[in-house]
Amino acid sequence: MDAAPEPVVQLDASLVAAARRGDRSAFGALYRRHARLVQAVLLARVAPDSVADLMQDVFLIAMSQLSGLRDDAAFAPWLATIARRHAADWRRRRRDTVPLEEVEPEMGTGEGEAADALFARAALDMISSLPEAYRETLLLRFVAGLSGPEIAERTGLTHGSVRVNLHRGVAMLRKRLEAGGTHA
Repeated sequence: MDAAPEPVVQLDASLVAAARRGDRSAFGALYRRHARLVQAVLLARVAPDSVADLMQDVFLIAMSQLSGLRDDAAFAPWLATIARRHAADWRRRRRDTVPLEEVEPEMGTGEGEAADALFARAALDMISSLPEAYRETLLLRFVAGLSGPEIAERTGLTHGSVRVNLHRGVAMLRKRLEAGGTHA
């Protein structure tokens, strides 16, 4: 077993305890430590242009409900659960809206940036087409830059589940890319 995650959990626990006592800088540290986790969880569930606002909402909810967290060391999985639930609530509320037409970035000045943005959007769309379990795990790995053990620690999944989700998700993604991007 990996002993490395323990210091992360201990640091989270001490930051949570300090934040619960009203230390805003401790909550700011928790934000910095887990913003990418929340971002990846949200990206797995909502459109990229909605993630920034929803991230702020998730952390505001967490700050207001911090007194309800039973185990200070379980902050990351608790936060991931808040993000999942908030994304689901947001999707339910958005069903009544009509999406705006997407505007492609103009090619001209900054052609390389526009091409990079299109490529990133295509990659995200491809990952977004995968089943939710694979989608979230891949985004935590590739967007948040978390290792397998870190994903397990922060989501509450077992190490085995994370390994399986990463393996199957990458295999599914590779197969779809080889098929030319179709959702096979």
